[in-house]
Amino acid sequence: VSVALYSLLGGFHAVVWTDAIPGIILIAGALVTAVYLLLHMPQGPGQIFSVAAAAHKFSLGSFGSSLEEPTFWVVLLYGIFINLQNYGLDQNYVQRYMAASTESQARRSAFWGGMLYLPVSAVFLFIGTALYSFYHSGAAVLPAQLEQAGASDRIFPYFMVTQLPTGITGLLIASVFAAGMSTVSTSINSSATVFLTDYYSRYHKGDVSDKAKMRVLYLFSVGIGVGGILVALAMINVKSALDTWWKLASIFSGGMLGLFLLAAFSRATRSTAALWGVVAGVIAILWLSLSPLMGPGPLASPFHSYLTIVFGTAVLFLVGFFVT
Repeated sequence: VSVALYSLLGGFHAVVWTDAIPGIILIAGALVTAVYLLLHMPQGPGQIFSVAAAAHKFSLGSFGSSLEEPTFWVVLLYGIFINLQNYGLDQNYVQRYMAASTESQARRSAFWGGMLYLPVSAVFLFIGTALYSFYHSGAAVLPAQLEQAGASDRIFPYFMVTQLPTGITGLLIASVFAAGMSTVSTSINSSATVFLTDYYSRYHKGDVSDKAKMRVLYLFSVGIGVGGILVALAMINVKSALDTWWKLASIFSGGMLGLFLLAAFSRATRSTAALWGVVAGVIAILWLSLSPLMGPGPLASPFHSYLTIVFGTAVLFLVGFFVT
C-alpha cells in the first residue's frame, strides 16, 4: 500500500529516487553479509570454499545436451533471451531510457546497468553458497523444518534474525524490502504509462487534456497496486519465488520479444505477417507452458519450461519473417 501511494503521488520522479537509494541499501547489505560470513567460519574464510567445493556448490550445472533439464546451456539460452527482453522492451527499463537527457546517456545507463548486474548477482550467489558452508561447518544449526526440500528461500531470513548483530539485521531486512519496493514501484508507474500511451490516448476520440491524462494515470496506478497485492497473496505459498518468476516471465514475454525482433530486423514486415507470427508464437508458448499440466503423452513438450521464451520468440520471428 505504501509503495503504491508514493508511486501514485510522486510519479516517475519518486520511482527513480526510491529505486536508487534502496538499491544502494540492497548492495550494501549484501556486501556486509558476505564479509560477515567470511569472518565467522570456524576455520577461517577458506572453509567456505572447501565445504562448498566438496558439495559441488560451485558447479555451473550439467553441460549435457538434454533440453528437459535446467542444464548450463538451457539456462544460458534463457538468460540471453530474457535479458534481450528486459533491455529491449521491458517498460521498467524503457521508462529509464526515456528519462535520460540524451541518447548517449541512455546507452551509458544501459551499459553500466548490465555491467553492475554481473558482480551484484555474483555477490548474492556467493551468499547462498556461503550460507550452505556456514550451516554445514558447525558454526550454527538449522531447524529441521528449514533442512527440508523447498525451504531454501527461508534460510537467509533465518540467518538474518539469528546470527547478525543488532543494526546489521535491520540493514539486511531493509535491503530485502528495498528490492521488492523498487520492483513494485517501477511496475506500477510503467504499467500506468503504457495503458495511457498505447491504449487510452490512442483509442480515445478527440484530444485528451493533461488533466484527463493525469486522472487516467492515477486510476490505473491504483488498479495496478490493488492487483499486485492480490497476486502476491495468491502466490504466498509458492515454494521458490525465483523459479516461479522465471517460468512466468518465459510465458508472458516470449511473444513480445519475438514481435520486437521482427520489427527490428525485418523492415518490410506487414501487419498480416506479424499477425501470423503472433498466432504461431502464442500456440508454441501455450503448448510449452501447458504441457506439464497434461502429463506424459505424445503431445507433451520435451523441453524445460525455461525454453518457453526461446522457442516462443523464435517461432514468432521466423513465421513472421518467412510470411513477409
